[in-house]
Amino acid sequence: MSAVTSVGAVDTSASAVLHRDLKQDPFRIVSSSGFYIKFDDGRKILDATGGAAVSCIGHGDQRVIDAIAAQAKTLDYCHTMFYSCPSAEQLCQQLIESTNGQMAKAFIVCSGSEAMEAAMKLCRQYFIELPVPETNRTHFIARRESYHGTTLGALSVGCHVGRRAVYEPILMQNISHVSPCNAYRNKMDSESISEYVSRLAKEVDDEFQRVGPQNVCAFIAEPVVGAALGCVPAVEGYFKAMKAVCDKYGALLVLDEVMCGMGRTGTMHAWEQEGVIPDIQTIGKGLGGGYAPIAGVLVGHRVIKTLENGSGRFSHGHTYQAHPISCAAAAEVHRIVQSEDLVQNASRMGKYLGSLLKQKLGNNRYIGDIRGRGLFWGIEFVKDKSSKAPFDRELDIAMLVHQKGMDLNDNGGILLYPGTGSVDGKFGDHILIAPPYNVTMDYIDLIVDLTSMAIEVAFEELADRLAN
Repeated sequence: MSAVTSVGAVDTSASAVLHRDLKQDPFRIVSSSGFYIKFDDGRKILDATGGAAVSCIGHGDQRVIDAIAAQAKTLDYCHTMFYSCPSAEQLCQQLIESTNGQMAKAFIVCSGSEAMEAAMKLCRQYFIELPVPETNRTHFIARRESYHGTTLGALSVGCHVGRRAVYEPILMQNISHVSPCNAYRNKMDSESISEYVSRLAKEVDDEFQRVGPQNVCAFIAEPVVGAALGCVPAVEGYFKAMKAVCDKYGALLVLDEVMCGMGRTGTMHAWEQEGVIPDIQTIGKGLGGGYAPIAGVLVGHRVIKTLENGSGRFSHGHTYQAHPISCAAAAEVHRIVQSEDLVQNASRMGKYLGSLLKQKLGNNRYIGDIRGRGLFWGIEFVKDKSSKAPFDRELDIAMLVHQKGMDLNDNGGILLYPGTGSVDGKFGDHILIAPPYNVTMDYIDLIVDLTSMAIEVAFEELADRLAN
């Protein structure tokens, strides 16, 4: 932290940035290219997670940089209360076409949290604008061990215990949470998949009944849970069952694809693999590939028609909504993904990544589960494979594996994404692997090798403590 010297001058040697951790400055990245990032100490690290599953086409793609520069020269800002611009129109058209017309309109914002806030507002406005308004609908049902963003509304609907803790007293009270669809942790050995789905559907139905079905706006869920659980996909039939419950009571289905969407799981939209079409969908990280801050909401025909027949407007907006430069960057990223068949590559390479992870790490005594879809994979660590008991929280296993990956200097190092709370929101350690969609088999071989090394080094360091 900056300090005042004896003569009153300010010491600026320390960072002026309010970093997430005030007691330790983060490593400083000075450049990036392709699949690698470079730090100011000269280290070059393989980015196996695209940051937070963001960099879907790698770093430094000149085509996107050129699109950003061209847009900046033409139009730098557009106030969306009064105007639109070509880059926003183009991007939204591309997005709607990517759903084969199943969604009607796109609303572009700057972050996934903003997208979830907008989605929640849309849910409320939809029921207000029905021919016979349903004004009692103010309640949202979501799932435990979920994450939907960090603003107060998004944090409220999510259930990431660690990120909520400090803010619990000021979070929204009109939200309740049901069980996640996490077969590794929660499906009983005696249950079939269909029986497990039926049990979860009954739990959601019971929750509708408890709070009053006439009071529920929407059910909100991630098709593949990212940060909170570590790439846990729903079992077959789960989302069809959730949609049926929503339809039964007239509630909306909101799918959060900020982390798992836009090609990450092997289809452009994760819901394409679930056999359902959401009423509202949030998108984010892979939308702009990290080249500009951007996220969005895709809105279904049911909601749009209701607004068109009602007030004719969405009562919401942001200063930097549909920013021309961000839209130009995302439109070019999307064009590259489409023209180079990168979603198909994500599907193919994802199968290879999953099989190689299971082959090389499946027998590790401290790895309980390896799961994922497309290029979105998680590894969950356990103290005991048979009981699935998690490690003591103070060991911070996932963070240790992440740190050891960064420190593999002789082998170049690897960036992995650590997470906790995969058991109950507090206990449980996992890491995420989410390479760019244009990854090759050679790079996947390297990613798995370096991940294996990081895990091995981490548990070697813990050997004495684990033996006791």
